[in-house]
Amino acid sequence: MSKTALVTGGNRGLGLEIVKELAARGYKTLLGCRDIDQGAEAAGELHGDIKVVHVDLSDSNALRKQVRDILERHDIDILINNGAIIKDGTVLDAERQDFYDSVQVNLVACFDLIQEISPTMIRRGYGRIVNVTSDWGSFADGLTGPVAYSVTKAALNALTMNMARDLPSNIKVNSVHPGWLKTDMGGSSAPLSAADGAETIIWLATLPDDGPSGGFFTQKKPKQW
Repeated sequence: MSKTALVTGGNRGLGLEIVKELAARGYKTLLGCRDIDQGAEAAGELHGDIKVVHVDLSDSNALRKQVRDILERHDIDILINNGAIIKDGTVLDAERQDFYDSVQVNLVACFDLIQEISPTMIRRGYGRIVNVTSDWGSFADGLTGPVAYSVTKAALNALTMNMARDLPSNIKVNSVHPGWLKTDMGGSSAPLSAADGAETIIWLATLPDDGPSGGFFTQKKPKQW
């Protein structure tokens, strides 16, 4: 049985690389993005069974409807919560709206997606969920990034553990720190390519039945929360 993957934030950077790698491995891949035209342009440069789907992480009500519409046409076996925003600011000077927006896109949208899609995974007896987080969301590393980004990524790590506990064992849920990447978000000074960052994500998205769940990984190795 062929597997279908949904990748949020799939039209550029790390997300686009994930779409490329999954499609190259024979997965039907849904490139999720807010701007369909941008998604279609990005997908046009790739090969494989790729479909562009409308996924707006900024609005929970709209997102849930979009996902239900997608599920009427596709059974989703793999969910990669990659889409995110990063806003500058410390707890003293961050804009409140930036904080709220970060909570919505980086955390609440992931919760919405998991709630909507996991029943299909349960019914099909298989699922892989990969939450793309960051070492800036690691308590062990001191939550050193901008406050909104660090807090939301730390919370997404916590959600990962919670979901791994609540979902059946044949659905694997893990978080990943992909590294500092040369993308629009990471900038040109980053030491790693998007392909480098995608490697562990693809590994977690294609875990065998005895693979780990509820973990936080980087470079295919466990990382401290």
